[in-house]
Amino acid sequence: MIKFEQAFSIVQNSTNSTVDMERVDFIDSLGRILGEDVFSDINMPPFDKSAMDGFACRKEDLQKDLEIIEVLPAGKVPVKKVGPGQCTKIMTGAIIPEGADTVIMVEHTEQTDNNKIRFTKESTNTNICFLAEDIRKNDLVLEKGIVIKPQHIAVMASVGYTNVLVYRKLRIAIVSTGDELVEPDSLPAVSQIRNSNGYQLIAQVKRAGAIPVYLGITEDTEEATFATITKAFIENDIVLLTGGVSMGEFDFVPKIMEKVGVSILFRTIAVQPGKPTIFGTFGKEKFIFGLPGNPVSSYTQFELLVRPLISKMMGAVDNDVILKMPMGAKYTRRKSVRKSFIPVVIKDGKAFPVEYHGSAHIHSYVFADGITSVDIGKVSLEEGELVDVRQV
Repeated sequence: MIKFEQAFSIVQNSTNSTVDMERVDFIDSLGRILGEDVFSDINMPPFDKSAMDGFACRKEDLQKDLEIIEVLPAGKVPVKKVGPGQCTKIMTGAIIPEGADTVIMVEHTEQTDNNKIRFTKESTNTNICFLAEDIRKNDLVLEKGIVIKPQHIAVMASVGYTNVLVYRKLRIAIVSTGDELVEPDSLPAVSQIRNSNGYQLIAQVKRAGAIPVYLGITEDTEEATFATITKAFIENDIVLLTGGVSMGEFDFVPKIMEKVGVSILFRTIAVQPGKPTIFGTFGKEKFIFGLPGNPVSSYTQFELLVRPLISKMMGAVDNDVILKMPMGAKYTRRKSVRKSFIPVVIKDGKAFPVEYHGSAHIHSYVFADGITSVDIGKVSLEEGELVDVRQV
């Protein structure tokens, strides 16, 4: 049995390469991992522009009545130069006309006759967005390795980056083992349970940005398990099995993995939940995880071990959201020989333990905002103690 930190290091060091890349239309790149740096092809703003609806004038003329010489909507080029005692009625986003250095807000003016206005305040900001104050041409605007979000799509549109280079999505095979399992649309008979792990992992794989390939429930026989694992490796990058990895009479998955040709790198981890977690490699750049059958165990170890490997293989920079915050209440446990991962809810900037009955209690995670841990040798987290919370 190895420590979690060792297991994490083994998984992360199992590969130093990333998958190949492809180009997609920028509107289809949401959630993908960017494969190259993106630079601006223009200045932003591309000209001095008005930050609001108002009147463009000379600051030195603010205490004078100002003659309106032009009405300028966004998208039009100014025709007239603003001179002494003059102003241009201007809309948000329009080009600042030559001669003007200030825009006064409409609500800070009053009309003195048909074609003149007066500034009613004592002072004002310039209310101008200046040329290239946001981005200069050739500036780096998006970095390789980010997970593309809606705001990144907006930046791509603004710099004309419409053909986006992204990493290929990994294909993740998902196999549930156990004769006691039935699919969710079936009513379990006596001694049967519905297969929640398979569908939980499908959702987790999708959230990680990869493609889930569900291979169904495999019989608890060596022949069926061998055939399923062999098939799973054919067109997939990572294989996830749940169940059949502990020390029970029918838990022969580790033996079958080796028969298939898997090099097993670890078999158990000193963690709770998830002790009987297996990890191995198959050929070049293919991997397999044997995850425990209890749903909290498989959920937690996917988030802690599988998801970081998926991110690394798809070229992502470190994008785990881990918050440091104080415990809002004391948490205690009876044994301290393994590292414990517990669900927490975040309230008022503090982490509170969620009621949690063990590795079968997946309902506890319905209320959880994140996971924190209790190290080996510790039996409690004290109220006010700073902890790391991984958001889930």
